[in-house]
Amino acid sequence: MNKKHNLLEKVYQTNDLTKEEITDLLETITSEDREILYSNALKTKQTYYGNKVYLRGLIEFSNICRQDCLYCGIRASNAKVERYRLTPGEILACCDKGYELGYRTFVLQSGEDLWYTEELLGALIHEIKRRYYPEVAVTLSIGERRAETYQSLFASGADRFLMRHETASKKLYETLHPTMRFEDRRACLNALKEIGYQVGAGFMVGLPGQTLADLAEDLCYLKELHPDMIGIGPFIPHSETPLGAEKGGTIEDTLVMVALARLLIPDSLIPATTALGTLHPQGREMALKAGANVVMPIITPTSVRKQYALYENKICGDDHPEDCRYCIERRIQSVGFEVDLGRGDSQQFISWGTDTEFL
Repeated sequence: MNKKHNLLEKVYQTNDLTKEEITDLLETITSEDREILYSNALKTKQTYYGNKVYLRGLIEFSNICRQDCLYCGIRASNAKVERYRLTPGEILACCDKGYELGYRTFVLQSGEDLWYTEELLGALIHEIKRRYYPEVAVTLSIGERRAETYQSLFASGADRFLMRHETASKKLYETLHPTMRFEDRRACLNALKEIGYQVGAGFMVGLPGQTLADLAEDLCYLKELHPDMIGIGPFIPHSETPLGAEKGGTIEDTLVMVALARLLIPDSLIPATTALGTLHPQGREMALKAGANVVMPIITPTSVRKQYALYENKICGDDHPEDCRYCIERRIQSVGFEVDLGRGDSQQFISWGTDTEFL
């Protein structure tokens, strides 16, 4: 068995590789190796989660953002975006619709929009939990706030928090995020874990200036952080950003990262991202067969959905929530998986709850 097949077998059997081993694998991987990797990632997913794919209803409630990330279509400097904010009442109406459609996790996502104060968000979360307790989990994806705000929102009933670390390279992070600090991002993720959230991190694949060693470092950081959720998507250029003319990430490279994330952090929840479905008509299905086990259909009102354009040509822009719900269910079933509409907590969270029950 050659060195590369040794590495493929090692990561499958031990759920561990060094940064150097990951880099070696990425430098020499062939299409045959990829198939072995995907197959092993799928078997690992099935060991931890069976054949289930969890659905989350995604509500993109504001495209206003104070940050100016070089790759993002809703960056503060993009004057061509038609900005919007959903009121708490409109967000609750989305939740009502989502609940009717069977969703039991709502992901509230926005740009970094401080119009939504700690008090306003706390009251909104409290009302969502009051309406649907104990069935529904609330996930936030609202960017960087003070640790005290995270604590307050957790006390109001928020269960999970998604915040991609974006890249584990300090140099690349600060090049791409001129208004942000690498250390602040890490501090936010650490605070969220300490407070007790189920935490999601993750990164983009194919960023300008990103090396294979950077991608290996991303996976090592995730193994160290051990988040409950890992979001990995391709970089897709947006024409109204400084990186608009750059080449985007590929589906093949992204799927390799999804599979390696599954093997290295086997109990994590990994979405098959909308960006993958944008790059390839079967992108999400391909991710599910490479170790992903979550899909987040959009339940944002169609009147504003196209304005939440982090990247261009995003799929499902005109679809009504019920269309997305049943379309994605058919797609999931078509590749041999079953939809689970429950809360879909991570195995790490479930194990932690079991371990601490009698303390």
